[in-house]
Amino acid sequence: MPVMVLFLAAAVVLSDQLIKIAVVQFLKPVGSVTAIPGLLDLVYVENTGAAFGLFADQRWVFIALTIIFVIVLIAVLFRLKITSKIYFTAMFLILGGAVGNLIDRIFNGFVVDYLQLSFFPPVCNLADYCVVIGVVLMLIYVLFFTDFFDGEKKRKKNEKKAEASHE
Repeated sequence: MPVMVLFLAAAVVLSDQLIKIAVVQFLKPVGSVTAIPGLLDLVYVENTGAAFGLFADQRWVFIALTIIFVIVLIAVLFRLKITSKIYFTAMFLILGGAVGNLIDRIFNGFVVDYLQLSFFPPVCNLADYCVVIGVVLMLIYVLFFTDFFDGEKKRKKNEKKAEASHE
C-alpha cells in the first residue's frame, strides 16, 4: 500500500504542476478572472511565503523544511504497518501537496497560487488544499481511529500507580 500512496502523491504533483503551467500561460497575462460569480475567482499570485502568504521571502528555509518533512513522512509511511484508508489518503494528499509546492519553490523561487474563494480571501492552489485536507484527515485518523487518547489514559494510570508505590 505505501507504493500506491507514492503513486497517488505523484498524481497529485502532476495535476498540480499541469494546472500551474496553464495558470501561468493563460491567467498571468490577465491577472484575474471570475470563474463562479460570488464564489470563486482565479487570481494569479506569486507567493514567496508559506501557506496564505505567511513568512514571505524565506525560500531556502521552506525548501529545507519541506525536504526534511517529505523524507520523514515517506519513512513513516514505510515503517509503520498501518492499513487505514483514511491514513493512506491523508499521506498521499500531504505528500503530493508538499512536493507540488516544493517544485515551485525550487524552480521559480515562489509558489503559483490561483484559487480565491469569496468566503476565504487568501489565494491558494491545489497543493495547498491537498495539504490542508490531508492534515484534517490525519487528525481524524489519529483522534478517532487510533488509541491516541487510550494511550494517554494508560500513561496517567501508570503514573498514578508509580506514585502510589513510592508512598
